Amino acid sequence: MPEPSNGPGEGPAPPAAAAVASAGTAGTGSPLPQLRIGNGYDIHRLVPGRALILGGQRLDHPEGLGLDGHSDADVLVHALMDALLGALSLGDIGRYFPPDDPRWKGADSLALLERVVELVQQRGWTLVNVDAVVVAERPKLRPHIEAMRAAIAARLGIEAERVGVKATTNEGLGPTGREEGIACHAVALLQRP
Repeated sequence: MPEPSNGPGEGPAPPAAAAVASAGTAGTGSPLPQLRIGNGYDIHRLVPGRALILGGQRLDHPEGLGLDGHSDADVLVHALMDALLGALSLGDIGRYFPPDDPRWKGADSLALLERVVELVQQRGWTLVNVDAVVVAERPKLRPHIEAMRAAIAARLGIEAERVGVKATTNEGLGPTGREEGIACHAVALLQRP
C-alpha cells in the first residue's frame, strides 16, 4: 500500500495520516463495518397507584409505588430506545410515540422497542450490543436482572449475552436517591457492513 502524501511534491504524510488512511481496512484490505454509538436517558417519577415495570418485568416496590408515565413508563426500555434512535440521529422516542397520543396510553414498552428495532433495520443497520444502568434506591434489582436481559434480548432479536443491565443506587442523593423517581442511562452500538 503506498504511503499517503500531503499532496503533489509535498512528501509523505505524517504518521498519523497514514494510520487514519489504513484504519478503514484494519490492514486487511477489506473495509471495516460502519459503527454508530447512541446514548439514551430516561427518568420517571415514582407514584402510588401505578405498576412498577422495569425491563418488561413487573416488580414490587416496598412502598407500593410505580412509575408515572403515558405508557407503562419502563425507564430501562425507554433509555434503550433513545440510545438506538440516537445512534442513527433519528430523534427520541417522543417523536415516534408522543405522550399526548392516546394510541400509546398504557403501551407495553417492549412492543415499542420492537418498532424502534424495525426503524434501525430498515436503514440497513444491525445491533451489536446494548448496555444500561438503572439508578434506583429500591427495590433491589439484582434478582430480576437476568429476566430483564432475556426479555429485552428477545425483543431486540439478539442473544442475552449482548444485553447488559446493571443497577446502582444514588447513595441517597438527588431525586433518585430520595426515591422521587427511577432513572436509566443506556448505550447502543450499531454496525453496517
